[in-house]
Amino acid sequence: MCKDGADQSWIDPANPTRLEFDYMRRIAWLIDAWMTGDSNRLRVVHIGGAGMSLARWLAVTRPGTAQIVLEPDEAITAAVRQVAPLPPRSGIKVRPVDGRRGLASMPGEYADVVILDAFDHAQVPASLVSGEFMDDVVRVLRKGGLLAVNLIDAHPHQWARRVVATVNHSFPACCVIAESSALKAHRVTNLVVGASQAELPIDALTRLAAGAVFPCTVLAATQLTHWLAGARVFTDADAEPSPPREDGELTWYG
Repeated sequence: MCKDGADQSWIDPANPTRLEFDYMRRIAWLIDAWMTGDSNRLRVVHIGGAGMSLARWLAVTRPGTAQIVLEPDEAITAAVRQVAPLPPRSGIKVRPVDGRRGLASMPGEYADVVILDAFDHAQVPASLVSGEFMDDVVRVLRKGGLLAVNLIDAHPHQWARRVVATVNHSFPACCVIAESSALKAHRVTNLVVGASQAELPIDALTRLAAGAVFPCTVLAATQLTHWLAGARVFTDADAEPSPPREDGELTWYG
């Protein structure tokens, strides 16, 4: 599925557990490694929907999970429903509202997981990367809940480092997962951010990254601090969308 000149989603309705995009597999690592206890049921909020690949994956891997997808583009939701309808009793509900307003309407400590994977004209909106927005994510997540974010940027990652600094300001535990080459590449690539008020499973994530087809790096603790290099936190007053994608650059969106 393509929108704004970029690949938006890859769906296999017959096999929803197949996540074609590498960054989605890394978000799946985060959720699998973070999960503790006997219950598989979660409350998940998706900011950005498109083909709902991760929502479909969760519906199969975590049966009974309640999911709310905040997707303002009703046309793309209608197209997805026509081509690949959601299965009956999937637990997935789509609300035609942007992420900022949709999250603000939710009660405190509602969600176990919030997944931020939203784009407008091939850019992550500025309204979804400010400190004020991240504080609202904290409000909506239960204690110890997980935030997973898909960012796009190119070396030297000036924008992404400010976003991660903003996330880390609201969440004491934070990490970045990316292809090792992506951290030095002068092309737009995906960086996955994990964050929580509780400790993150860094050792488990590092093992998963080490076994990936494309070598991955997990930045956390001292390594993350070094990568951030004093990057300033975004606020509503100065937040910026992700840098525009140049023609010919391949980047994957949810």
